[in-house]
Amino acid sequence: QVQLVESGGGLVQAGGSLRLSCAASGRTFSSDAMGWFRQAPGKEREFVATINWSGSITYYADSVKGRFTISRENAKSTVYLQMNSLKPEDTAVYYCAERASSWSGDDPGSYDYWGQGTQVTVSS
Repeated sequence: QVQLVESGGGLVQAGGSLRLSCAASGRTFSSDAMGWFRQAPGKEREFVATINWSGSITYYADSVKGRFTISRENAKSTVYLQMNSLKPEDTAVYYCAERASSWSGDDPGSYDYWGQGTQVTVSS
């Protein structure tokens, strides 16, 4: 059974930083692409960032490019999202997702497994 458990969310002031973690189990993590998505109240789930199986390729939404960094530690079956220069519009529930493939993209429908999410709130 695949499990994805996010952590690291919380309340931060605008301009601050947070690092989200997602611990995966139940699959060969090092073979799978991983992604981060977010959903704000009343809005659809949106793509944030994705990383390929080895960590050599990453891709970001324009809204977070230059501020967020996705990375992974295959030895720990964990993917991270370092979030800097946070803005109030970054407030959302952040979800980790895993695709049973070496690469994925920005379509949430292409991911096979999802975590429960972690709340990030950025105050102005």
